[in-house]
Amino acid sequence: MTDSRSSPASPPAFTETTHSPPQNVALFSPARLLRRRRLWGFFSGLAALVVVALIWNELSPRGIESTDDAYIAGNILPVASQIPGTVTHILADNTAEVSAGELLIELDPTDARMDLARARAELLQAIRSARGLFANTERFAADVRLRQVESDKARADLGVRQSLATSGVISKEELRHAQDAFNASQAALLSAEKMRIQAIAQTDGSTITSNPSVQMAAERLRAAALAVERTRVFAPAGGMVAQRNAQVGKRVGTGERLLTIVPLDQLWVDANFKEVQIKDIRPGQSATVTADIYGSSVIYHGKVAGIEAGTGSAFALLPPQNATGNWIKVVQRTPVRILLDPGELRRHPLRVGMSADVSVDTGEAASASPPKRAAVGDVTAFYDAQARAADAVVRETLDAGLQETSP
Repeated sequence: MTDSRSSPASPPAFTETTHSPPQNVALFSPARLLRRRRLWGFFSGLAALVVVALIWNELSPRGIESTDDAYIAGNILPVASQIPGTVTHILADNTAEVSAGELLIELDPTDARMDLARARAELLQAIRSARGLFANTERFAADVRLRQVESDKARADLGVRQSLATSGVISKEELRHAQDAFNASQAALLSAEKMRIQAIAQTDGSTITSNPSVQMAAERLRAAALAVERTRVFAPAGGMVAQRNAQVGKRVGTGERLLTIVPLDQLWVDANFKEVQIKDIRPGQSATVTADIYGSSVIYHGKVAGIEAGTGSAFALLPPQNATGNWIKVVQRTPVRILLDPGELRRHPLRVGMSADVSVDTGEAASASPPKRAAVGDVTAFYDAQARAADAVVRETLDAGLQETSP
């Protein structure tokens, strides 16, 4: 018979378990740590660059405005004829370099010289007439004195006749003749006095040279002499000849353009900036310019001279009319004048109309005294020289007329 009591339970058998390494051990593997270091270095460097950029922007708030819509500009001097005439000589052609005062074109002087001779003769005749007026003044004064003597004599005779007539020595008819003689002498004296006053009115307060007729003749002579001077056309400024329209034998009128002179040593840049770019552009700020002819190998250094008074479209031949029809907003451009360094311009010559790229440093403060704009000869003495030559002709003619003996 089997014992129904259960035997004590045997202890559980020992089971060996294998412990796997912790999961975070893989997180610190050498490859993962190296990757983390690289990422940390990258983001740290990026953050440092951002911080440096922000600090630089705060400490040095500089800006650059650039445009490639820029062109070389300069003074284009039209040389026109000041008198009508026929072209006889052309001494300068396109691309020729000329100096200020150099002879360019000659017109036929025949007509001008004939007018000069006629005007000189008219002035000499006016001088003779003026001298005659002064001589008449003296003659009429002498005539007045003579008439005064005659009048005094006639008055004395009349007094004697009246005394004799009272005593009955002479007849009434003889007394009447004495009275008529006295009246005639008085009338002659009055007439002579009026002639003297008229002569004085024509010469009083003036000299021969200041006489109105002489002055009018002198002005005609000056105009004729100036016309002779203007038959020779000179260069008002130095530069390169362009757009020659004059031809030998061509009849030209007053004001007709003969050729053009462009002073290549006084060029500037007209940079057309968008209206949103010119907010910080001020006169005197520095600018760099590169011309397409030389590319980036040559950099010009200039200064902002100023901003034009209006956009390019405002001064167009047909300005836009935005008040009618459908309107589409278009960004406008405003010309900004950039003056170039003369030394750089001499080393690397440019031509009017060439394309350029311009950058303006708007971070610079505006100059208290903006650079002087390029201008050709604010004052030219060339035309004054022609006027002085004409004045010399007038003076010589006046001197010759005054030295003549009275007729």
